[in-house]
Amino acid sequence: MNEILTADFALRFPEGTEIRLENLRVPLAGGRVTVLFGASGSGKTTALRCLAGLARPDSGSIHFGTELWFEATQNEFLLPRLRRVGFVPQDYALFPHLSVTRNVAYGLAHLDRAEQQRRVTETLRWLGLEGLEHRRPLELSGGQQQRVALARALVGRPRLLLLDEPLAALDTPTRLRLRHELRDWLREAALPTVLVTHDRAEALALGDAVVVLHEGRNLQQGPPQEVFSRPASLMAAQTAAIETIQPGRVLGIREGLATILVVTAQLTALADQLPAGITGVYACIHAGDVMLTGPDSAPASARNHLPARVRLLTREGPMLRVELDCGFPLTALVTQQACAELGLQEGSRVTALLKAPQIHLIPFAP
Repeated sequence: MNEILTADFALRFPEGTEIRLENLRVPLAGGRVTVLFGASGSGKTTALRCLAGLARPDSGSIHFGTELWFEATQNEFLLPRLRRVGFVPQDYALFPHLSVTRNVAYGLAHLDRAEQQRRVTETLRWLGLEGLEHRRPLELSGGQQQRVALARALVGRPRLLLLDEPLAALDTPTRLRLRHELRDWLREAALPTVLVTHDRAEALALGDAVVVLHEGRNLQQGPPQEVFSRPASLMAAQTAAIETIQPGRVLGIREGLATILVVTAQLTALADQLPAGITGVYACIHAGDVMLTGPDSAPASARNHLPARVRLLTREGPMLRVELDCGFPLTALVTQQACAELGLQEGSRVTALLKAPQIHLIPFAP
């Protein structure tokens, strides 16, 4: 059996919008997680519903190994119940009038009562839901509801798991805690999974592969760290929410390093991915890769030392976003402790440190 889910399809809405998922490849062995990443309206949920059989594309095909799930030219469409897919929608879609046990058992009517009870008990125990069997959804916390929805998707022993923003409905502390638990559950389940999210940290924590979607188009796919650190295009960089993206001009390349003029500042970056003769580039910098020191600190090993002035400080959970002017707008993320030690406030003078490999260059024709 060919152990790959392949999907290449398009779905058009009446108003003219088209969602297109191109060349998706999901390994069916080893329980790998493929993340569909993008902003709201990028087509992530629609793509997921097409995989589940809840929406029918207008063109293309979907194959699960050697099984044909959809083929437009042959008018083939396998019904959702025959695909054996576990699906968790963003709002969980639990039945409010049913207990936890009955919610999880929903869909097991084809099994005898003893087998239903065995599977439900086993799944609730695995997901830490023992003692909640007789509660109804409104009597549960958000995290408990999420686990019940996951239990209902898994109890039928699906061949593919589809998760639509599984943590988005939770408050921040619960979301951070359940992110790690969900990763462990997915590893234990060892099911091929397609997960939708717009959260970069979530995609990095949960995904083995990432597909970046924008306005219904597949911009880039690959390992999460590669996709988010080395976006293939300006649109992919913007969709991946890289904090600093600035156009620049290549002044020269020597010994694998490029000197880039960005507004009035010069940057040194790796040049190994630049085509010969290119002069225009976008310099992409993650805020977490920017280190701040005092203006008179001892020299550091980083190649880029940029004198900067603090323009704005914004709290982001346990971190502070620091907007800088270093000849061009630059964003940094620092801990509150680092902020206090540096005495950062609007107007403060600092030095921004950047290593050459942490500046990703995307070429363009000026």
